[in-house]
Amino acid sequence: MDITMQQASERADSMLDATLSAIEPEVIWTHSGTSEGGCDVSRSRMVMTVISKERRGEFLGVVQRFWGKSGYMIKSVNKSGEFPAIFAQSSDGFGISLVVGGAGQVAFEVDSPCVKPSEVVDPATPANGPDYDHPIPRPNVHSGFWSSSTSISASSPTVSADWR
Repeated sequence: MDITMQQASERADSMLDATLSAIEPEVIWTHSGTSEGGCDVSRSRMVMTVISKERRGEFLGVVQRFWGKSGYMIKSVNKSGEFPAIFAQSSDGFGISLVVGGAGQVAFEVDSPCVKPSEVVDPATPANGPDYDHPIPRPNVHSGFWSSSTSISASSPTVSADWR
């Protein structure tokens, strides 16, 4: 790919910005790092909003539908167990993932294809909540919607049949 690591990190940030902006109601997130390889770069963000087990399927469904509408190819979906995940790829070769980890913490990450080495600066988009130093704490922001222990009705048209 004929772009630099800095340009790739900016592309990764724009993919993360768009994904997080598509989630309604809004979730609080923080930056969780930049990794640079020999010819690739990744950016990641952690959701600090508590996503309850009862609302997790809806959350993943919102993201999966947005990625599909954005033209990303869904490469893999893990719906089983406590740690569901979605892995997708953009048409220009960037990988994007959502992984639910311990305590239900949601992590987003974008990985670039091989690009030209360059210096990489911090993301320009500020976190929409506290920007933590490492280690990042477990989710600690309550949402009346995402943190609710009431499941969304299976008849709700907003719930993806794939995540019921």
